[in-house]
Amino acid sequence: MSPFDVIIVGAGASGLMCALTAGQRGRKVLVLDRSDKIGAKILMSGGGRCNFTNLFVEPECYLSANPHFCKSALKRFTQWDFIAMVERDGIRYHEREHGQLFCNNSARDILNMLLAACEQAEVTIQSCCKITAITASKNEATTFTLATDKGSFKSKSLVIATGGLSIPTMGYSGFGYEVAKQFGMQIIPPKAGLVPFIFSDQYKAVFERLSGLALEATLSLDDHHCFTENILFTHRGLSGPAVLQLSNYWQPGDCIEVNLLPNTDSAQWLLSAKQDHPKKQLGNLLTQKLAKSLVLELEKRFWPAWANSPMAEISNSVLTEIANNLQQWQLKPSGTEGYRTAEVTLGGVDTQQLSSKTMESSTQAGLYFIGEVVDVAGYLGGFNFQWAWSSGYAAAQFI
Repeated sequence: MSPFDVIIVGAGASGLMCALTAGQRGRKVLVLDRSDKIGAKILMSGGGRCNFTNLFVEPECYLSANPHFCKSALKRFTQWDFIAMVERDGIRYHEREHGQLFCNNSARDILNMLLAACEQAEVTIQSCCKITAITASKNEATTFTLATDKGSFKSKSLVIATGGLSIPTMGYSGFGYEVAKQFGMQIIPPKAGLVPFIFSDQYKAVFERLSGLALEATLSLDDHHCFTENILFTHRGLSGPAVLQLSNYWQPGDCIEVNLLPNTDSAQWLLSAKQDHPKKQLGNLLTQKLAKSLVLELEKRFWPAWANSPMAEISNSVLTEIANNLQQWQLKPSGTEGYRTAEVTLGGVDTQQLSSKTMESSTQAGLYFIGEVVDVAGYLGGFNFQWAWSSGYAAAQFI
């Protein structure tokens, strides 16, 4: 087979974006993917509706050892550029809270758009392809040779778009990190991100009983890492948007603080309620704001001695202490659910050895890394897809 201009390893969001953009520039492009399901992560995202970007994309919404790295790519291919693609293709979409954009119909609309653009640009996509070796020639014009179970392929440029370690059941692995190491690059230690917490202490049984209950709350580690969104009690611990966001900053051994009444001055509310409803029990009062099942669990924890007492009999100091507990509930996760359910991988290919403009490696000419394999991870809400589109587009301008 004649050499390709570009071989892209990985047919996910960043790989397909890079392929179609390079193809539109007249490059002869081959995409290789080990899976038999092209774009699987796109299809499963957003509950099958694909949260394809966010209206409020800013560099501050991304985590990296080099927080400035993502700025160039995000600026050159913005959320508005991808939205324009979606609108040109006639895909109907809608906005949810916090600027998240979802397809009205199906995530397959996004995948079909990308695949159609690849086909129009005459991109070749080979699925179920296992790469066994990658070599780079030593002569002046670098040529990469990829040995695979589908034959040998050559190219002038090689793009690694293999994703991270999240959701291994979908075929994701550390292959991209191995390629980086092969060519002398450093890896920021990977870690599961946007992932639920699990508990093994007294709260494990509590959360099992509350499993399925969701409510808005504020979760925080400190003044700098604080998120107010839904939390979800699960049979293993805590999930939901606020939990997933906070997990990116949590370290083993850290305690988290939960404010169950984020829009209420709890102390003032309880003291006023004591005056207005002196005969009511505290538990009955709290069911105005919290689910009864949760109130019963909190009652056992924070005011068992006053469970059957009318508000009038509870001192102001005790009510204030209970209010503080409701707004500063201290919990210590035993861990996270790990890569099995993580939506993204933190860490990855060290950006100090990548050009922020081109995504090219500084240790090997013609080698590029894009998407989740790079040490750039976004918040929940479409930010990681936008990084995939932006980084894929950026590399495609230079391959």
